[in-house]
Amino acid sequence: MIRFAYPWLLALLALLPLLAWATLRRGRRRSVAYSSLDILLGAGLEAPVWKRHALLALRLLALALLILAIARPQTGRSQHKTYTEGIDIMLVLDTSGSMQAQDFEPKNRLFVAKEVVKEFVAKRTRDRIGLVVFAADAITQCPLTLDYALLTKLVDGVDFGMLEDGTAIGVALATACNRLRTSEATSKVAILLTDGQNNAGMVDPVTAARVAQSLGIKVYTIAVGTHGRAPMPIDDPVFGRRLISVEVAIDEETLRRIAQTTGGEYFRATDRRELSAIYAKIDELERSKLESETFVEYTDRFLWLLIPAIAFLLLELGLGETVLRESP
Repeated sequence: MIRFAYPWLLALLALLPLLAWATLRRGRRRSVAYSSLDILLGAGLEAPVWKRHALLALRLLALALLILAIARPQTGRSQHKTYTEGIDIMLVLDTSGSMQAQDFEPKNRLFVAKEVVKEFVAKRTRDRIGLVVFAADAITQCPLTLDYALLTKLVDGVDFGMLEDGTAIGVALATACNRLRTSEATSKVAILLTDGQNNAGMVDPVTAARVAQSLGIKVYTIAVGTHGRAPMPIDDPVFGRRLISVEVAIDEETLRRIAQTTGGEYFRATDRRELSAIYAKIDELERSKLESETFVEYTDRFLWLLIPAIAFLLLELGLGETVLRESP
């Protein structure tokens, strides 16, 4: 990108043709009176046409470059700056035995939840994401990170039996809050997925929600499971592994209170399609704010023209005093 800082000075270029015309006109009028030209014949004083105009051409070229130089030519480089308000997200995933229920056919709840979580992670680009898994206790499977490949691998590794069976919702939320406590992100979010009722741990879920609220952490809660009864696999010593129908017991009221206390939302998913839609909605709600600024940085380039202009002027002077010197 090229521009001139003082483009109005370029109007001076229009004067150069007038200068050329005036110089040529004055040259034609200048003459010397001789009684006879015979003594000049053969003296070689008749300069070729190109020599007669060479000095004028050099002068005009130097002046043109000088005018362009004082108009301050500049080259510009376009730059873009993007500012983002980052979001730190802790995924809180239930791995209790009830997540083996196969109402999210053809796989169990945990398998489907893991697949949807990975889809959610794949859509993020600038946010740190971590993972807490829980049953009767809670552990941080992955701290906040931008390494989504590592996070996805750790999600794949989540399975039953990592912790003693049970559902410690309060402890899980408190663990997520502890990970987000020192975060300096503009927005801090926890997404808690469970299919049961708090029946383990020393932390009450609502108390943990108040802690989250005090830390500025927004909690989205998701209850997974069909209404009524769901097929659950068991290992029968007589008939082997088989499915039995069990009652679905989810403490939706507590999950609603957690979400309301922290400014989040509560969702219920009864199949994979609904669960995917819930994470997609959260993805839309919790998007980093991007601001883009474009500016051009200009650099003066007048020396590119000034140096050749001076060179042509010096050349004109040199030739005018030597090989192109005019006779008196």
